[in-house]
Amino acid sequence: MRISVGIFLIAVGGIVAFGIRDTSGPVDFTVVGVVIMLAGVAGTWLSYAVANKGRTDESLVIRPDVEQQYRTDPQSSPLSHQIDVTPTEYRERH
Repeated sequence: MRISVGIFLIAVGGIVAFGIRDTSGPVDFTVVGVVIMLAGVAGTWLSYAVANKGRTDESLVIRPDVEQQYRTDPQSSPLSHQIDVTPTEYRERH
């Protein structure tokens, strides 16, 4: 069932549930309409879940070997020189 079929079932169920006011027969059209609407909601959700079950956002996941490559520990590898963080306009000219 595609999403469009689920939306169609929701619309038809709404028309049957709220548009038909025939109480003379043994069938309660309000209940039938609500059941059709629930089937449409379930079908829409199911088709969305099936269509997107294989999708993952790979850009948010960092592989462990790549993470290890860029991991730094300042205590284990101190810099051999000091880093000058003074803005360039305030540095002394050599």
